[in-house]
Amino acid sequence: MKAAIVRRPGELTVEDIPAPQPGDYEALCRIEYGATCTGTDQHLIAGRFPWPVTYPTILGHESIGRVVQIGKRVRNYTVGDLVTRVGTPSPLTGEFQVNWGGYAEFGIVRDHWAMREDGLPASEWSGYRINQVLPSDFDPAAATMIITWRETLSYLNRMGVGQGARVLISGSGGNGLAFAAHAANRGAAQVTVIGSPARETAARAVGASDYYDYGGVGLIERIDQALPGGYDFIIDAVGKSGQLDAILPLLKAGGTVGIYGIDDWGKCALNPTRARGTFTFYNGGYDEEETHAQIVDDVQRGKLNAAHWLDLEHPYALSDINQAFDALRARKMIKAVIRCASI
Repeated sequence: MKAAIVRRPGELTVEDIPAPQPGDYEALCRIEYGATCTGTDQHLIAGRFPWPVTYPTILGHESIGRVVQIGKRVRNYTVGDLVTRVGTPSPLTGEFQVNWGGYAEFGIVRDHWAMREDGLPASEWSGYRINQVLPSDFDPAAATMIITWRETLSYLNRMGVGQGARVLISGSGGNGLAFAAHAANRGAAQVTVIGSPARETAARAVGASDYYDYGGVGLIERIDQALPGGYDFIIDAVGKSGQLDAILPLLKAGGTVGIYGIDDWGKCALNPTRARGTFTFYNGGYDEEETHAQIVDDVQRGKLNAAHWLDLEHPYALSDINQAFDALRARKMIKAVIRCASI
């Protein structure tokens, strides 16, 4: 099968590798589509991922697959099921590390429900709770957004964003727009986004009530004048050093801030005296599984529409994945859809 492999920093290739075979608690899936993640994917390609990586590595973590074969102890998947976060198992061969491995023609999911019921150690199944079955009528290309939506909603819920909240989001990429959509869908009274001028239309379409150009003159003063009382929550969706610190004065006393993005992971610092008073720094992460049902419900009710993030009419073939990342680096799109298997 073909898979997208980062041979070394700066070199992304599509190569033939052995297809995986399912174990007793595993299902083999044909990976239909994947969506690019500007943060994780581009950091891995560039060699700037903040955690240890051994190259070559198989890329991709926002992939949707369809079950084509099941192991003998699988009880919760059937052939034809559409499943989230399908990836190449690690290690598939001794040559490659895997960073989820979703940009491939085939991948593996585990029946973590059955493994837990049968008493297997959590270390063998806990990481596979990201594998969840989708309704049969879901479009697999659009469903690639579910991974971003689950992660960001879990983060936002854990922060405590809800009805009547005033939320400021720094960043207008796929994650920033997801935070804006979730905040609006959870009944936030104010959803303000700071981002690129080219993304304003998309941000307002998903629920942003106010939008500011991050390069605009007098940015902090203008936002402060628009909402003098300050924001209950500030989310840095990019993670550039100094980015959150610059907007910290816009947080109301007693508010909560968090850094979700990984651009300068470990290098960001806050000067707490810039704040209006005592505040909370959220550092509780996220858990995709806990928001899966919420996201499915939001999609079915029309509250989340992947077309605001993805060009579903023009997916890139797996063989053209470098063209997709070139377009992303040129900021021609928010996220790209990759057609992994020939379907």
